[in-house]
Amino acid sequence: MKATLKNGAAAAEAVGPSQTRKILPGLLWLLLMAGLTGCSIKQFAVNKVGDALASGGTTFASDEDPELIRQAVPFSLKLMESLLAESPRHKGLLFATASGFTQYAYAFVQQDADELEDQDFAAAEAMRARARRLYLRARDYGLRGLEARHPGIGSALRANPTNAVRVVAKRDVPLLYWTAVSWAAAISLSKDDPQRIAEVPQAEALIDRAAALDPDWDRGSIHSFLITYEMVRQGAAGDAAQRSRRHFERAVELSGGKLAGPYVSFAEAVSVQKQDLAEFDALLARAQAINPDDQPETRLVNLVMQRRARWLLSKRDELFLIPESTPSQ
Repeated sequence: MKATLKNGAAAAEAVGPSQTRKILPGLLWLLLMAGLTGCSIKQFAVNKVGDALASGGTTFASDEDPELIRQAVPFSLKLMESLLAESPRHKGLLFATASGFTQYAYAFVQQDADELEDQDFAAAEAMRARARRLYLRARDYGLRGLEARHPGIGSALRANPTNAVRVVAKRDVPLLYWTAVSWAAAISLSKDDPQRIAEVPQAEALIDRAAALDPDWDRGSIHSFLITYEMVRQGAAGDAAQRSRRHFERAVELSGGKLAGPYVSFAEAVSVQKQDLAEFDALLARAQAINPDDQPETRLVNLVMQRRARWLLSKRDELFLIPESTPSQ
């Protein structure tokens, strides 16, 4: 199971380079005033900059150069962490940091590890360990965001996950989503850690509550995640592949077929398990046929997921038992 960078990504992206140029002069002035006039002004300054960063727009999501974003994102994430050290309950920053670390870990760490595995297994495992740490970092920021809105929810989640999430409202769906995705991703990379596996009910309760409150949120992001998750969900009624297919069809409908993520997720999670090679090829062809420029606000996520599609196609002979052709008589 994987955490999608988002099949509809970037509910709240970190600030982009052009925004940084606009924000930094104001930040320096505000911090100077904070030093001259005291802590209350400093807190005001931090919160105002935090608001700007947390609502950074689509600068990163619309970029056409994933490698540029790979290099830029860590600066933005560390800047947000620095501001959170000064304003630890800033809800916008907690949300943006949770989503930002999740997306970075999947797009630029876990996916690199998958592609590296055939050449250097040890290095790939080290990268997966790093991805797991980043996912847990994201999860912790998400839990802090939920705690800021609903004090006590963290301990309640440990005691009774299903009851704990009942206090969460529709406005919390974005935070529920990114907390659940980062947590589930960390669990998926911790198959040898019983303590982490035991946390499945908490992650599941979060995503199921989000689905109950606003299933169609953000172009079907929840449905896109559940395409993969239904294939590993324990104790659910009915056929897992059919549940995944329903989520896939709804995700495609909500995204207008303009996101590569649902096609890639279904091909990897369902078509491979069912050994349906024709479906696998067709889905990945559709993913690659999407023009990222048709929808600039999701350009980056489409480029990332199309990269995943190409890698999956390169593994085709390993993923499927393809019978050798019989020589003609």
